[in-house]
Amino acid sequence: MSKHPSFLNKAKKTVPEIRSLKEMQPVLYDQKWFKQVKNPGKTAVYYIFRKIKKENNLRYDITVIPGKMLGREFPKTKGHRHIGKIPELVKILQGKAIYLFQKSEGKNIKNCYIVKAQKNDIVIIPLGYDHLTINPSKNKLVMANWILEKAKNDYSFFDRLEGACYYYTKNGWVKNENYKKIPKLKTKKPLKSMPESLEFLKGNG
Repeated sequence: MSKHPSFLNKAKKTVPEIRSLKEMQPVLYDQKWFKQVKNPGKTAVYYIFRKIKKENNLRYDITVIPGKMLGREFPKTKGHRHIGKIPELVKILQGKAIYLFQKSEGKNIKNCYIVKAQKNDIVIIPLGYDHLTINPSKNKLVMANWILEKAKNDYSFFDRLEGACYYYTKNGWVKNENYKKIPKLKTKKPLKSMPESLEFLKGNG
């Protein structure tokens, strides 16, 4: 299996799904800033190029997050959980990223941690964790993922609680007060090389 096809050759041929600022509004930290933005429905926060490549029931997507602040908060994806027991593999193609993972039980967080990654680093999205990606710099973040072709995401949990259990802002990490219990945020390291096989991505699908 070819692990990572060329972004420039493949993604440009795919029409991206655009996540607008209006769609992001429920999960934003800086709501005062949002109210001052004109045409939030036409303001792009990030771009998702889906199904650039498909192999052995897996699909290859690319996400691009420009380094444009969301008020006092660093740019991020909306955040979601996978429907069913589905893992995912992510590779940084350009820029830097912070991945936030949380194990949720209602409004209580049983475990949460971050992974800081840079170009060529690999991050595994574990089973049963809600997650999102943050671009912690002014530069563009480009990341790719392999996941089951049939995988679907649920964004409703983050919408209800107005984001993940932590926001990453100019002043550092800020707890989301809509959660009842939030443990201390831990840090784990990314992988430095691709697994020999991606078969594990299909094991629990």
